[in-house]
Amino acid sequence: MRKNGFTIIETLVTLFVFTLIWIAIMGSIVMIYKTQGYAYQQSLAINEARKGVEVMTKEIRSARPGDNGAYPIEKAEDKQFIFYSDVDNDGKAERVRYYLAIMNSGNQSKDCFTQTTGGSCNAVFSGFLSGNLKSAQVKVSLEGDLNASGEFAEIYADGVKIGQQCPSGCTQCGGKWEGAQTYDVTDAAKDGSIQFIADGSSGVDTKCNWINSNHTLKALFEFSWTEEIPNLDNQLKKGVIKPVGSPVTYPSSQEKITMVSAYVRNSPPLFEYYDKNGAKITSNSSILKDTKMMKLYMVVNYNPERAPEEYELESYVQLRNLKEE
Repeated sequence: MRKNGFTIIETLVTLFVFTLIWIAIMGSIVMIYKTQGYAYQQSLAINEARKGVEVMTKEIRSARPGDNGAYPIEKAEDKQFIFYSDVDNDGKAERVRYYLAIMNSGNQSKDCFTQTTGGSCNAVFSGFLSGNLKSAQVKVSLEGDLNASGEFAEIYADGVKIGQQCPSGCTQCGGKWEGAQTYDVTDAAKDGSIQFIADGSSGVDTKCNWINSNHTLKALFEFSWTEEIPNLDNQLKKGVIKPVGSPVTYPSSQEKITMVSAYVRNSPPLFEYYDKNGAKITSNSSILKDTKMMKLYMVVNYNPERAPEEYELESYVQLRNLKEE
């Protein structure tokens, strides 16, 4: 006759089954919690990005010349856009930079002089790259014996002539930088080193004494570049520089950086540019002068390895002060 109660084996089996059920229930709860938690974080990321796009649209629409006379658009690239706009409503135009954290910009300046009739001088920039070069420019200004016909300087980058300056419009020993021109030197700078030469014509002979005595020609090279740094988080950031001084300048050392969105996963361009007819601009050389409208396109995902799918934000904005009737 069987006594009431469980045997040891029955008790062990019951505990084992109960444990399996408990593990299944807890696993489901944890899975639900993680899914809900991720959905919540994704929602926060989307709201953050949406607010960022709204602010960007408003500020870009109101782009205007810098208080130093700069053109409203300074740089227009796939993942970086630099412009001037009164973003804090103080009546002054700030320099505004929107960029993914993988984009980095830098600038260096060097000058040189020669005391030889028809002589040349040079400046070398090297070791400036940390990643992959996207664009590079040099602004060249001159001073010296440059007031008469036949008095000018030819400009070279790594031995290749890129321009001629001051064939007219400059002065003799002016005591200031003159005849500034800007050149695209992206191809020459891709190896992380570039040499610039200012070569005076044979007519450049009068001795000048601005800062450096007894020179015939001086040149200032203001070199700037943008590079893409690999393996950094896809953070969309905003940099703002307020105008200072008289004449007005925008010191890069005073740029204040804030976060716009931490989870931007763009493979397509963040910024696209369109002309007055609504046609997409594909030539880098014409972006600055021809851009009248922009497209902002942002892909947001808190964790690209998990569902839900990427969220896309898209907005078109017309630059009010560049509009052509």
